[in-house]
Amino acid sequence: MRPRALWRVINVPRVLITGAAGIIGGFLRRGLPPSGWQLRLLDIAEIPDPGPAEQILTGDIRDASLLTAAVKDVDAVVHLAGISGEDDFDRIRDINIDGTYQVFEACRRAGPRRIVYASSNHAVGFTPRSELATVDVPVRPDTYYGLSKAFGEAAARLYVDKYGMEIACLRIGSCFERPRNVRMLSTWLSPGDIARLVQAGLTAPGLRFATVYGISANTRGWWDLGPARALGYQPQDDAEVFAGEMLAAHGELDSGDPDYRYLGGRFTEMLPPGQSGG
Repeated sequence: MRPRALWRVINVPRVLITGAAGIIGGFLRRGLPPSGWQLRLLDIAEIPDPGPAEQILTGDIRDASLLTAAVKDVDAVVHLAGISGEDDFDRIRDINIDGTYQVFEACRRAGPRRIVYASSNHAVGFTPRSELATVDVPVRPDTYYGLSKAFGEAAARLYVDKYGMEIACLRIGSCFERPRNVRMLSTWLSPGDIARLVQAGLTAPGLRFATVYGISANTRGWWDLGPARALGYQPQDDAEVFAGEMLAAHGELDSGDPDYRYLGGRFTEMLPPGQSGG
């Protein structure tokens, strides 16, 4: 850990980002400081190219004592840490489910009231595609990974109602530098827009609990951004600038393709490692 004197500035808000070594963590490391945030970064993996104004913590989110120290003296937490795709249930349970519980518990015991939780569209992945998918569709996870995100949303609701926390759950779509396939012309969340969405979750006045979809202002988007805009999210990017290239390479999605039919796309057909259908 860096000495506090190197990073702490009086009256500047501080945010803890768990899972900061990942792709989205990297986007937030670039995108949040211009909005005035000091960063405390936590990951079990090495965080690349740490800056002089970043405080780095290394460890496992299942370590309660580490988390108690990590959340001390921060104003908010962005919880990204976890397995980011399908895996064996035991690993999903240990890291995504128990890890999320430990983060919420640390905040309840010793930390800030405001949390931005990285959920996923895979919490409702078996929901059929509609013209505009709303956030109040029934929970229909498409994988153990999606199940863990549904747990996180339910845990967030509990911690808001029982302990007075303030939590925004972001059902993040496809957050990459650029779309990687035709489906992502609808589900893409740009590096700039994830920072804008998280900033909205961190600063929305009067927030108690919110679940919102996380995509950019995509011309082909079919997830309702109304609740996210109500938090103050103002997306500025649109995957349509990549449409010509993507469609020339791959063509339009067939209506029978799971990437077209379901909110979770091909995750609805995905099995954990070593598991066969039956």
